[in-house]
Amino acid sequence: MYKKILGVAIIVVLAGIVLFNYVQKKEESVLDTPNSNISDEMNAKGGMITSKKKGETLEVGNPASDFELNTLSGDKLTLTDLRGKKVILNFWATWCPPCREEMPEMEKFYNDVKSDVEIVAVNLTNSEKNEEDVKEYMDKYGYTYPIPLDVKGKVRNTYQVIAVPTTYFIDEEGKIIKIHPGPMNYELMKEAIEAM
Repeated sequence: MYKKILGVAIIVVLAGIVLFNYVQKKEESVLDTPNSNISDEMNAKGGMITSKKKGETLEVGNPASDFELNTLSGDKLTLTDLRGKKVILNFWATWCPPCREEMPEMEKFYNDVKSDVEIVAVNLTNSEKNEEDVKEYMDKYGYTYPIPLDVKGKVRNTYQVIAVPTTYFIDEEGKIIKIHPGPMNYELMKEAIEAM
C-alpha cells in the first residue's frame, strides 16, 4: 500500500517539475520574441507571423494579433484576410483527446454557418510526430474547415496557448470577444457567435 502511495507521489512531483519547466520555457520564448515582423526562410512551411505591437495584449476587447501560416491544403491564410467575418480561432493537436472530442461539433457548426463565420483550427504542428499525421487525421474524419500549420510554434506563443484546445472568438473588426479554454460544443459556439 505504501509503495503505491509513494509511487503516486513521485509521479505527481515529476509531473509538477515537467509542467514548471514547460511554463518557464514558454515564458522565455515569449520574452525572446521581438515586437516586430518576424519572417523565417521564404520557403519555410510555417510561414510567418506578425508579433503583437507594443502595448497590445491578447485580452477580451483588444485586437487579435495577425499571423500568416500555410494551411494543410497549401494555401496561405492570414487573420486580416478574414476581416468582415466572425472568426473562431481554435488551437489543437491530433494527440489531444478534448480536441478530438470538439472537432465533430466544430465541423457541424462550420457547415451550418460558414457563409458568416470562419473556423480556423491552427494545428500545433511542432508538437506532432510529423505533419503527415495531421493530414491523415483530417482525411480520416473529413473535416473541411481551414487547418493552418503552426510548424514553429510562433502563433501558439503569440496567442499564449498553454493547453489545448484553446479558442479565441474574434468579431468582424478583428477584436477578441471571448477566450475559451477547453473543448467546445455546438451550443457554446452558437451562443458565443450570437453574442457578438
